[in-house]
Amino acid sequence: MKGFGDIFKQAQQFQQKLEQIQAELAQTRVEGTAGGGMVRVIANGKQEIVELKIEREVVNPEEVEMLQDLILAALAQAREKAAALAQEKMMALTGGLKIPGLPGFGM
Repeated sequence: MKGFGDIFKQAQQFQQKLEQIQAELAQTRVEGTAGGGMVRVIANGKQEIVELKIEREVVNPEEVEMLQDLILAALAQAREKAAALAQEKMMALTGGLKIPGLPGFGM
């Protein structure tokens, strides 16, 4: 039964580290930009969009489609950075093993 106790203890430690990483990811900010920084999207490490900034110069009623494209590009870049950050943190926790179902491996 000692082996089972060790496994249980390791699982608890893993869970605590996982919760710590998730808390860190929630506080971490990454930025996606488009249009030379005219559109900026800030996301947290959990891929949640927390801020959107658009410079006045890029707002032109005649070019709404361009602005939409810039916003989408900045959103995609911010989410990619957040996903890469989450995966990096999880890889460090799991020793490089990809464990299906864990946050950071296909959130």
